[in-house]
Amino acid sequence: MQRKLHPLEGIVAVFALVFVLAITIGFAQAQEAKPHKAVYLKSSSALVLDADTGEIVIDKNADAITPIASITKLMTAMVILDRGLDLDQRIVLSRADGDSLKGTRSRLRPGNVMTRGELLLIALMASENRAAAALGRTYPGGLEPFVAAMNAKAASLDMKESRFVDATGLSPQNVSSARDLVKLVRAAHEYSLIREYSTKDRASVRVSDRGRPLNFHNTNTLVRAHRWDVELSKTGYISEAGRCLVMRVKLASKDRIVVLLDSWGRQSRIGDANRIKKWVETNANGGRSS
Repeated sequence: MQRKLHPLEGIVAVFALVFVLAITIGFAQAQEAKPHKAVYLKSSSALVLDADTGEIVIDKNADAITPIASITKLMTAMVILDRGLDLDQRIVLSRADGDSLKGTRSRLRPGNVMTRGELLLIALMASENRAAAALGRTYPGGLEPFVAAMNAKAASLDMKESRFVDATGLSPQNVSSARDLVKLVRAAHEYSLIREYSTKDRASVRVSDRGRPLNFHNTNTLVRAHRWDVELSKTGYISEAGRCLVMRVKLASKDRIVVLLDSWGRQSRIGDANRIKKWVETNANGGRSS
């Protein structure tokens, strides 16, 4: 015969059940409220966001205005492509294309002949300064209208904190913010040729009728890394800008825009990118680092 519960036993059981539920819910809420540990970055300024929704994932001094070095070449490429210039036109490199500002070296020599498309390729992939300078010099009207077109393009993209003065990024007067550069990356990604050239691993280019072709490699080693899916890339460096890197990449099954500026140490921007990848994939379901 089944024993009937005493009324007090029933009350105790109900209170015990409520207590267990309260503890369980409180623990779950505490876990949700627990902040994600901020990702450590060596870059002075950084911004990572969802390319589709604009949701910010990581924000570190994103409004700081700083020199951007060869990130400038993304704007150079867009201006050339917007003008619809013949990419098969052969261009003779000039002494004027040399770097008189920083004294950077180049394997390209005055008198070398390349197509505009080849100049664009190695400017984006290998960050070749003489190639970018030649693109600006041979723009209709010369460098002055070219730079004007760069700044007009920036204005059309609402890049209010950005200013461009040359095609290469060698001048520290080429400045922007991480927040503005997200707009630049988003716009550049619309150009299939920029996507292709900026993520190409390597290329060989013949610069004269005699001699062997010159081999060039991408300045961003992540385009060769099997764990990375890079859709657009550009590196940059001058002493005033530090190490810079912008990318559109696939992280945690989402398209992200990554901007890293003023990172010190030869591999620091790559280290930051890998730390961001790990952090995003670990905290894929939410959270924000700042």
